[in-house]
Amino acid sequence: MRDAQNIRTLDILGIAQWMGFIFYPKSSRYVEAVPDYMPHHSKRVGVFVNSDIADIKQHVTDYQLNFVQLHGDETPDFCKMLRKELGREIGIIKTIPVSSAADFRTSHSYVRHVDYYLFETPCAGYGGSGTQFDWSLLNNYHGKLPFLLTGGIGSDDAEAISRIRHPRFFGIDLNSRFETAPALKNTALLLKFTTKL
Repeated sequence: MRDAQNIRTLDILGIAQWMGFIFYPKSSRYVEAVPDYMPHHSKRVGVFVNSDIADIKQHVTDYQLNFVQLHGDETPDFCKMLRKELGREIGIIKTIPVSSAADFRTSHSYVRHVDYYLFETPCAGYGGSGTQFDWSLLNNYHGKLPFLLTGGIGSDDAEAISRIRHPRFFGIDLNSRFETAPALKNTALLLKFTTKL
């Protein structure tokens, strides 16, 4: 999210429990300055790619973030240090690319240092592929932490999402397929979709 009016509309309607703000300069959704309106009802998630801890802490303060989402090559040791700096008040989400059952092993080394995983489709570079991985692979995740699902989720996926019965399935990350332009969400489409879940 980036546009103040768009943020306000979604916040007032209560469509999104969390809203993401991308602080990766190479992203077309990069947020360079605090929007004139920030959500009061939705939790605020800052998305970072290989940022240093000082930069993350500054954004947490400036944007009053509730969560930090790590979308780069951050190691378990980095997450441990970040947890020490942020404390328990700020949730940490670590993105894990999934293309096979073996990829869930990667999550094991993060379990003590983060609060959620975000399972996504692997892609070159950073920022998401806009495509889905095989969701049946989720049956191979036996970890303790809750996870969110992302990657090319569109308005026609409500039924498939409602069939996911994994006990750790916490939520979905909606982005490109609900946009009219980068960082500008289609409110009507989101509202219609979320009522089907």
